[in-house]
Amino acid sequence: MILADRDIEWYLARGLLRIEPLHEDTIRENGVDLRLGREFCRFRSGAPPLDTAKPFDPEAYYQCTTLNGNGGFRVEPYEHVLATTLETVCLPDDLVGLVNVRSTYARLGIYIPPTVIDAGFCGQVTIEIIGSAYPVILHPGTRFLHVVFARTTTPVARPYRGKYQGQTGVTPPRPDP
Repeated sequence: MILADRDIEWYLARGLLRIEPLHEDTIRENGVDLRLGREFCRFRSGAPPLDTAKPFDPEAYYQCTTLNGNGGFRVEPYEHVLATTLETVCLPDDLVGLVNVRSTYARLGIYIPPTVIDAGFCGQVTIEIIGSAYPVILHPGTRFLHVVFARTTTPVARPYRGKYQGQTGVTPPRPDP
């Protein structure tokens, strides 16, 4: 079942779902809108092959920038970048978040691959953004993502406690132990 605005408010009022900071326009009809944070990471061109079975240095593959002031971040045509949400989102053991780019940005050609916020996850959400056919400048603090919450039929037996739990800012991939 997908949560309506009243259901989301019920979860928030009881502290079962946390979204911090929570803005007046965050809760929508059937989900929440999350804002872009200030940190972005570009994929480095010319990086050496990455062997996913071995430890690696994220700095060899990502160049991260934290924006200060009112400027935006330019995403080049078809470029892949990592970004983060301004908000920290903490889900209870019976909710899953399905993340999509807001339709305004989709209509500009911006795309994000399917992204799921697992039941039990708590942290800022790192997303991959794929650029449009033309350069687009994104601004921190703007409503960028829409998250639809689906309630599981029972609380999950193994809530998320993985390697990205508690992440802040953009978190590049971490190899499995």
